[in-house]
Amino acid sequence: MAKQTKKQQIVAKLDAEKLYSVDEALATLREHKAKFDETVEVAMNLGVDPRHADQMVRGMVSLPSGTGKDVKVAVFAKGDNAEKALAAGADKVGAEDLMEDMQNGNLDYDRVIATPDMMGVVGRLGKVLGPKGLMPNPKLGTVTPNVEQAVKDAKGGQVEFRVEKQGIIHSGIGKLSFKDEDLKTNFKALTDAIVKAKPSGAKGKYVRKVTLTSSMGPGLKVDLEEIEGA
Repeated sequence: MAKQTKKQQIVAKLDAEKLYSVDEALATLREHKAKFDETVEVAMNLGVDPRHADQMVRGMVSLPSGTGKDVKVAVFAKGDNAEKALAAGADKVGAEDLMEDMQNGNLDYDRVIATPDMMGVVGRLGKVLGPKGLMPNPKLGTVTPNVEQAVKDAKGGQVEFRVEKQGIIHSGIGKLSFKDEDLKTNFKALTDAIVKAKPSGAKGKYVRKVTLTSSMGPGLKVDLEEIEGA
């Protein structure tokens, strides 16, 4: 018999059917923490089929306590907007030169932002940025004349959520080194935003299961009574 991993050993000792409060889940994850600062993640199983446009769930939410992650941001802008983006902390700012750089495979960014006048250039990167979920989108606030604020939001803890084919949203809400209150605040901000983003085509129960986990920890089912509007 193959030797179980540490994670498998932990899972084997837990009650798979138990519903945890957020406090209990965080305490359990801390009991089994690894030697590095793990990311705390939320998985929400939703009653939607994202193959249908009226059941797509996607949006942005600012996590009040930040993510604990250094977010790399690229901005397509010129002139004053380019200077504002750099001053706000953008990692890379450009126009045609940035497009060529990305076409050559330099895509080590977490967020790509563009001013509306640059979309003619950005549009040529659809096949490059699209599959990575990096294509600027006006509905998400990543196509905007206010690039300064967009960069600050991205650097300050704003995250994108998007439902996957299986009807699940995955998102990090911080690091295990965060205080419980900070993780709980971020958890509430994320789940509230996803509940608020319920699409018109969703039928039946919308939030079906919520799991809280860490990079190396077990997946713990959260009591849906902890989720407002679920």
